[in-house]
Amino acid sequence: MITGKILGTGSYVPPRVMDNDDMARIVDTNDEWIRERTGIGRRHIAENETTSYMATRAALRAIEQSGIAPEEIEMVIVATSSSETIYPCAACEVQREIKAENAVGYDLNGACTGFVLAFNTAQAYISAGLYRTILVIGAESMSHMVNWTDRSTCILFGDGAGAVVLRAQEGEPVRMAAHSDGEKGPALKGLSRHRKDWDCKDSDKDAYIRMDGQGVFKFAVRKVPEIIEEILEQSDVSLEDIEYFILHQANRRIIEAVAKRLKTDISRFPMNLEEYANTSAATVPILLDEMNRKGMFKRGQKLMMAGFGAGLTWAGCLFEW
Repeated sequence: MITGKILGTGSYVPPRVMDNDDMARIVDTNDEWIRERTGIGRRHIAENETTSYMATRAALRAIEQSGIAPEEIEMVIVATSSSETIYPCAACEVQREIKAENAVGYDLNGACTGFVLAFNTAQAYISAGLYRTILVIGAESMSHMVNWTDRSTCILFGDGAGAVVLRAQEGEPVRMAAHSDGEKGPALKGLSRHRKDWDCKDSDKDAYIRMDGQGVFKFAVRKVPEIIEEILEQSDVSLEDIEYFILHQANRRIIEAVAKRLKTDISRFPMNLEEYANTSAATVPILLDEMNRKGMFKRGQKLMMAGFGAGLTWAGCLFEW
């Protein structure tokens, strides 16, 4: 069967770092409080970098590793909820900058689930025989979307981008599943203003991310194991066959709770949120790129990806490296 194999990965994070001590100078918090509740130690913050710039840098690194020419790319999908422009979309900005002159591009807004949804979308195009080479990117400027006086949200997020190049090859089919629950959408809402306001007024707070932290936590620790089990059931693959579970990097406690519910060792759930915090649609591809460049993957390994976030949405996929 024709499936999309990952030829190359890439990522980019801004050089500016805000650690938890820096956060304590903005809101009433401290390093111990943040680490205990989230596992986050630092986050990278975009200054002059835009979402499409970060997406482009990640894309170029993925293309370089893949060994293909930009002209071979037929589609660019950017998963983002924080592009600096509505028109043109971030994908078209990337397409121009990387000179992928033969590609069509569009953005996909699936919030923190976005990259997994975009990856699944690309796999569907490839398996249908419509495209052979697709660039999939997750990129976010979450620092523009938080109220920097709200301790419950501003400590959680960072900025960055990750990318993969997919190429049609013979292989095992990718098993996918995705769901939404719009009734519970108010648990996580946000509107980007594309600016940082360190002195946000009370009247402005509705313009930024608002989250029912407990509600989102309960949703994630219930739905992520469910969708993993759903995919395993449809693929006739056992939990023990999976090399790594690559989850959206929102909160260490969530990932630990998922591992516990699945009765699986936490060592199979890699995490990098201590360094990057929650970069929304960028968390999964940044983690993929880090693991790939460390040589952690071998051809034929079975990997499970899963994302969850605003919508509420959750999605997963099982694929072979």
